[in-house]
This record gives sequence, C-alpha cells and structure tokens, in this order.
Amino acid sequence: MSGPLSGIRIIEMAGIGPAPYACMLLADLGAEVIRIDRASGGGMGANPGDVTARGRQSIALDLKKPGAVDVVLQLLENADVLIECFRPGVMEKLGLGPDVCAQRNPRLVYARMTGWGQDGPLAKTAAHDLNYIAITGMLDSFGNANEAPPVPLNVIGDLGGGSMFLLLGILSALLERHQSGRGQVVDAAICDGAISLLSTIHGLKGIGFWENQREQNLLDGGAPYYRNYLCKDGRSVSVGAVEPHFYAQLLDKLELDFGATDYLNQMNKAAWPERRAAMAARFLEKTREQWCDVFAGSDACFAPVLDLDEAETHAHNQHRQNLVRRDGVLQSAPAPRFSRTPGELKHGPIAEGQDSRALLQQLGFDASVIAELMANGAVKQAD
Repeated sequence: MSGPLSGIRIIEMAGIGPAPYACMLLADLGAEVIRIDRASGGGMGANPGDVTARGRQSIALDLKKPGAVDVVLQLLENADVLIECFRPGVMEKLGLGPDVCAQRNPRLVYARMTGWGQDGPLAKTAAHDLNYIAITGMLDSFGNANEAPPVPLNVIGDLGGGSMFLLLGILSALLERHQSGRGQVVDAAICDGAISLLSTIHGLKGIGFWENQREQNLLDGGAPYYRNYLCKDGRSVSVGAVEPHFYAQLLDKLELDFGATDYLNQMNKAAWPERRAAMAARFLEKTREQWCDVFAGSDACFAPVLDLDEAETHAHNQHRQNLVRRDGVLQSAPAPRFSRTPGELKHGPIAEGQDSRALLQQLGFDASVIAELMANGAVKQAD
C-alpha cells in the first residue's frame, strides 16, 4: 500500500453524493476502504464510469437479515472510521448508531454526511445539492443580473461544502484521537460547509465591499477584468486581472486604454458597464486560439475556457498528469501530491459484494457460518 493514509481502515456505508467522492480520495491516498453495499443491488457495480467508486473492497449485506448487522460490528472492531450518509436516525434504526458502535470500538471516528445536518427543522427532509446551497445566500450570488440563478455543477455543494468538510472532520478527529485515544462523531452537512465557503464574501459584505445585486461585485462578473468573454469562433476565455499590475498587462494585450490603471480607477463601478462592453467587443475580434497566442507567457491572468475533452490535451494538465484513463474512462489522478508517500489509483470500480467471502474469512467466520449467512440472504457474493 502507498499513500500517507496507508494503515487507516475506513468502513463506508454505500450511498450517493459527497460520501463516495470523499471515500475515493481516502482510497487514493492509501486508506483501506471497505464499502458495505446492499445485497439487493441497485448500484452501478463494476461500471467503469462510476469513478468515485474506485479503489474499494466491497461486501454486500442485507442489514435486515439475521447476522448482517453483526458482520458490520465485527468489521468496525478493527476500523478507524465509519462513514454513513443516510438521513438522521436511519443508522440507529438499523442497530448501528454511534453509541452501539462506540461500545464495540471506542476509538472509532463515526462520520455522518448529510445535506442539512443531524438536527434542525430541515434535517429529515429530502433535498439535493441545489437546495442546500439555495438557503446559504450562495446560489443567489451566481449569474446575470435580473435572471434566475444558473444551475451550477454539484462540485460547489456536494463536493466542496460536503466532501471536503467531511474529510476535514475525519482527519481532524483522527489527529485528536492520538491525544485522547477516543473516537467521536463528526456531523458534516453540505449546507454548513457551503456557508463556510462564503467566508471571504461575508468579510467583503461586512465592510461594505459586496452588494446583494449580481454583476455589481469584484468576483461575480461585475468587474470587467474578472469575467468570461465570448470570442469570434463562439468559444470563451477567462480573465482575472484583479491586481493593478496584472490589469495593466490585460489592457495592454487588448490594446485598450481606460486611463489610469491604479486600483481606484479599476474599482470605479460606474465605469464597469462601459468597460465590460468595450472588452466584450474586443474579444469578439479574434478566435479563442488567436487570443491564446496574444496572451501567451503574460501575467494578464488569462486562460481559455476548455471543455472536458480539451482539458485532457492541455499542455499544463498533461505535464502535471492531472488526468488519467482507467478502463477507457477519463478521470482525475490522485491529489494532492506527496514527496515521500504518493497516492495511487489502485483499481477501478468493482462489483457489489466482490470481496464478501474473503472479508468474512478475514474476520474469522467459520465456513459453515459463511454458508448460512449467504443462504439466508444476509450476505451476497458477486458472481
């Protein structure tokens, strides 16, 4: 095993959303991740397109059948972390709540991933990424003025506010365990994490530097120098020249003159609409690739807006080997990088229950008991 998390054992209750992605990252970084799948199936199994399921072992259980819950508890006895993403109260109904699991393993970090959190008026209501970020103030900040907000990819709520804060909680609890010797419950919620991601915006608003109206602010497309523009060929480019010396280079490459390039001139909001129009007209004069040639090597904070296929062939992504193909599917390489203990993409997704028999044998179950568990449907071994 390679990776800085080698030696850490994670038990994952199969689900959707932020938890599978978090477990993918943990597996990439060396953790042993055992996914508890439903014996009834219903998942993507060994589908190579289920990228976030890579790097796992799988045991398929029907937790309503006799003996299945005991299998989970025995798995937890030597585990470091349990990750579950059910609605509040589901694990308790299954007989696998935090108190029960802590009795079997006091050092266990019990990580709970939900949209709304474990309590509150919305805690048990159904929703998805878009809903979770809607009540944070974040969604209303996206898009063009006087239009409904666009639908962003779920990387902001599910993965940014969810997976990343789940991982932060897990790793923090593991570090604390070195001092106390005890595990604890981590309550990670997409809504909570998304609000935290707004910290910079809260600060700007607190000093009167951010308005609730869209396209009136530095980072929401209002500033002409922090915006995406359409080119002659219908493709787009991005500019982010916030600092005055970068802004000066941007105007130089565009051959535009807005007078002084100091910060006060840049922040003259009254002039932003006119300058946006001037820059939009200038970018329409050339194709995206022509503008790439113009800005090559500059510090104007410029980059082409690439689609998913183009991203694979971009020189920087190729040099960093940011994208790899496994079983014909393009996907991210393990990140971040480590000098001594690099992460590794161990293998692609596997069938649900592929490791059921082997894991039961590792736990010390007698062959006759394994046969009984499989006969009554508590455990399923993939074909």
